[in-house]
Amino acid sequence: MKNINIGILAHVDAGKTTLTEAMLYLCGKRKKPGRVDHGDAFLDTDAMEKKRGITIFSKMARFEMGELSVTLIDTPGHVDFSAEMERSLSVMDYAILVINGTDGVQSHTETLWRLLKMYRIPVFIFVNKMDQITADKPRLIREIKKRLHENCVDFGQASDAEDRMEEIALCDEKILDAYMASGEIPDSRIKDLVRERKLFPCYFGSALKITGVEELLEGLGSLIRTPDYPEEFGARIYKIARDDKGERLTFMKITGGSLAVKTTLFDKEKVNQIRIYSGDKYTMTGQADAGMICAVTGLKESMAGQGLGCEEGGPAPILLPVLSYELILPEDCDKGRFYDQLLTLEEEEPLLKVSWNSDSEGISLQLMGQVQIEIIREMIKDRFGIDVEFGQSSILYKETIAGPVVGIGHYEPLRHYAEVHLLLEPAERGQGLIFSTRCKEDKLDRNWQRLILTHLMEKAHAGVLLGAPIT
Repeated sequence: MKNINIGILAHVDAGKTTLTEAMLYLCGKRKKPGRVDHGDAFLDTDAMEKKRGITIFSKMARFEMGELSVTLIDTPGHVDFSAEMERSLSVMDYAILVINGTDGVQSHTETLWRLLKMYRIPVFIFVNKMDQITADKPRLIREIKKRLHENCVDFGQASDAEDRMEEIALCDEKILDAYMASGEIPDSRIKDLVRERKLFPCYFGSALKITGVEELLEGLGSLIRTPDYPEEFGARIYKIARDDKGERLTFMKITGGSLAVKTTLFDKEKVNQIRIYSGDKYTMTGQADAGMICAVTGLKESMAGQGLGCEEGGPAPILLPVLSYELILPEDCDKGRFYDQLLTLEEEEPLLKVSWNSDSEGISLQLMGQVQIEIIREMIKDRFGIDVEFGQSSILYKETIAGPVVGIGHYEPLRHYAEVHLLLEPAERGQGLIFSTRCKEDKLDRNWQRLILTHLMEKAHAGVLLGAPIT
């Protein structure tokens, strides 16, 4: 069977988890759909998720759909956990964007749409809660076309087939010419349009009442094109987590070749287990093939965003925290030991940016908002047994430069002298920091150049205005 990875995204309370339950039920994965309010949803297994009725951690469910082996990736909808959602985008082949039929396209829905565009992920749209009296389908279609994309086309069974074909033809000039000549559009070309993000199929229904969901599944089965993968091994790491026994898990998508147990990665670390998760259960396999998402044990140096083998590292995250909070610790807390413990938490949530202030001997975290504060506080209590409070927040600033500037640094160990010249130049907005060298190797050996670049990338560079990080 061919592997396909489909993410499901939504603004909070749009019914994303309910839709997931309906899909799993119709595909035979569950005997009856679970409910968020009943605390028995297949993927909301964490105690904090059940308590709050929201998705906090991205999880996977596996099921078969025709000739496809589908991994459905459920992501958080609350804006405070957007970083967890964004990390999952890097391993999605397609996405389902869920829209609340009573609220329409909300601001966070537009943010998700922009992210999907940046990551070049083809999108299916499911408009939920159409059983509500305030859900107006014609108004919703107009709003979706205006605020998301004009090539969002109604693919529901109730839509007029001829009108749908005309709308599809308008998505591409060559297809329009062919359609005008023959009056038909081959299914393969419709698949191409979806894959190329020129066409966005829309479905309408109620996940709670399981209406319109079967049409969505049929659309996924008929309109998805599985990717081609190279034979050379490659993998993209997107998440670090720990199981209930504290075992460190490295979640990755195999993007080429295959990965077998006992393979050596990072020069010295061996893959002990390969787990295929579905909900909170997993099966172990000796080998993961291209297109599969798996969790690997035995790796200590892995980080979210890394590429392995022929796979390059992922892009820098777009959604970032804007507030920093200093932790208020109990008087008897060993700050040094607690700081090391927090670094293990930062592996799972890299944007926490745990930092130590040597002057005040304080520890600070970067966070998205109040709900994430409450969750982090609970996680620290459960894992490390420490009750922490959060002090006043401060806004996170960044600094940049207006024009090129040269800096010179020197280092004088015993009987040696080293001097490094750096040229800093402004880059385009959103590019972050790019490190490179113009020094010829006959002037300085490549290994020394790499060493300098490595240390530059490791350090957070402070600006001269506020001491804020440079971008």
